Amino acid sequence: MDALEQLKFDEQGLIPAIAQDHKTNEILMFAWMNKESLALTIEKQQAVYYSRSRQKLWFKGEESGHMQIVKDVYADCDRDVILLKIEQVGGIACHTGRASCFFQKLDDNNWQTMSKVIKDPKDIYG
Repeated sequence: MDALEQLKFDEQGLIPAIAQDHKTNEILMFAWMNKESLALTIEKQQAVYYSRSRQKLWFKGEESGHMQIVKDVYADCDRDVILLKIEQVGGIACHTGRASCFFQKLDDNNWQTMSKVIKDPKDIYG
């Protein structure tokens, strides 16, 4: 059986995907993949996600230049979540211009920003 056929995609044909820095193990972002985007990710060794808002494939870095080079692909024990071990080109994974999308920490019932903007999004996206 094909490896992708062994995965459990949801009713919309999607599977959650976590991008993790292959050297530091920092979680950089979360996105969705469909079978086509995962197949392209494996083939090209570059992260390709599925944008639910735009209803289309999203080649990470296609606008920003901050692509993700895939080093390894893992599935969790239930095969319903994908983990990509990646090299983040340019050091910015988040559309806010930060290294990681996970920069807001809950502290005493308030969200605190824990990392600085590396590059202003206006300078990335125009």
